[in-house]
Amino acid sequence: MSEIYDIGYRHYDGPRLGRGYSARALAVHSLRGIFGLGRPARSKVVPFALVAIMMLPAVVNIAMMALAQQRGIPYSGFAVVMQAVVAIFLAAQAPTVVAPDLRYRVLPLYLSRPVSVAEYVGAKVVAMTVAVFALVAAPLTLIFVGELVVDMPGPPATGEFLGALVMALALALLLSAFGLALASFTPRRGLGVASVITVYLLSFGSVPLIYGTLYSSGNESVAPWAWLMSPFWLVDSVQVWLFDTPRHSIESAPYPNGPASAAVLVVLIGLALLALGLRYRKAAAQ
Repeated sequence: MSEIYDIGYRHYDGPRLGRGYSARALAVHSLRGIFGLGRPARSKVVPFALVAIMMLPAVVNIAMMALAQQRGIPYSGFAVVMQAVVAIFLAAQAPTVVAPDLRYRVLPLYLSRPVSVAEYVGAKVVAMTVAVFALVAAPLTLIFVGELVVDMPGPPATGEFLGALVMALALALLLSAFGLALASFTPRRGLGVASVITVYLLSFGSVPLIYGTLYSSGNESVAPWAWLMSPFWLVDSVQVWLFDTPRHSIESAPYPNGPASAAVLVVLIGLALLALGLRYRKAAAQ
């Protein structure tokens, strides 16, 4: 004998918010996860500790302006000087954006809704980009506000500050696309962290060595291209071209010409996004 049970399913009569809302909700959810919001307290320790470390030089800069009427780290060089902290933040948090969905195989659930692979990847990249940009932009903004309050001699460095914000956004997009692409190739968070930090350490350690070797061997025209192998010095080279800021390479070594650096930046971002898209198309098909 068959029985019918009422398990409470009801037809939905509310508004259809569409695919755009789904993508935005996924981006916000991912951004909250990067900073550990809505998660246990231990998930907040690393991101907020790194935010605090990034803010310390800003506080020191303000103190120098107030007490000695001198500027500390320039706006244009802040990301280069603090690149180790930014890289650790990326390595620690990028796997939290992509690894859980791969490890628990819930990607088909996302894609069963009106969210395409491109929208899924875009939401993840936007979330990571906003997080990295906020990490760099917050101390820059604090320094600028401090400069206005202290009333340093001469006009405030508004142009350099705005240029640094623009390049911080470009840097955040480049780092996020590559960091997520690297982290997405393994569902294990620890391996994702190791892959991102290893690539950073290799670029940071090898670039000055390659530049010095090429320069000392008589290849002065080729040596500046070595700086483009590091995302931080690559973005700095574009900043020098666009905003005529000082070079922040080691010993102010020369960069390649600006248009070439900008083209490399655009190509690398495109390749990272393409790799990330292909990775998730393959994951969705499995």
